[in-house]
Amino acid sequence: MWLANLDPGAAVVDRLVAVLSPDERERAALFHFRSDAMRWIVARATLRDILGACLQMAPAAVAFRYGDKGKPALAAALGRSELQFSVSHSANLAAFGVTVDAPVGVDVERLRVVDDMQRIAERSFSPRECTALRGLPRELRSVGFFNCWTRKEAYIKALGAGLSYPLDQFSVSLVPGAPARLESVHNTPAHVHTWTMEALPLPEGFTGAVVVGRTGVRVRCERWGRPR
Repeated sequence: MWLANLDPGAAVVDRLVAVLSPDERERAALFHFRSDAMRWIVARATLRDILGACLQMAPAAVAFRYGDKGKPALAAALGRSELQFSVSHSANLAAFGVTVDAPVGVDVERLRVVDDMQRIAERSFSPRECTALRGLPRELRSVGFFNCWTRKEAYIKALGAGLSYPLDQFSVSLVPGAPARLESVHNTPAHVHTWTMEALPLPEGFTGAVVVGRTGVRVRCERWGRPR
């Protein structure tokens, strides 16, 4: 795992554009707000930096393909299809997860007030999760909500299923301070014991999780230092 700041300054962003592909530059141009475009550029360029370092190749040479649900993967032509990755960013923070021969999903969110939090939970969370959320002291419910949200998102990202996967068909832990874990999965109950879920050590004001489709995983999280 690597964490990166998405606000390095306009001069740095201008340099990073050079490593993007033409279609990535076109996508960046579609953002309505320049600040959002700049953060997306930094996140994508950082992903290229990380994968380029893993593959010992120039970041601009990294190529991608996309699954049926839109999940990105390394292009088969690179000959390293066993290298898998996941990316998430919220506000000025990005998280990148890389594994070998194991699916991975990452999700981070900035903690904030959600006016219709309980309604969203009842629509998206499992009954078990909704009960756990209601049982929290009022001052902890926002953290509990985003703990649950990021852990569920990380899991479906690892599955590569996208938002089509029914969020109420599996349950995760959400109590602040308690370990992150899969508690039940309706379709594939074995994942509770054979997949790994961990909370990420993020700056204050953020929460997030990583899920890896393997047991016995040791998650190492570092700050990414961009190669010079």
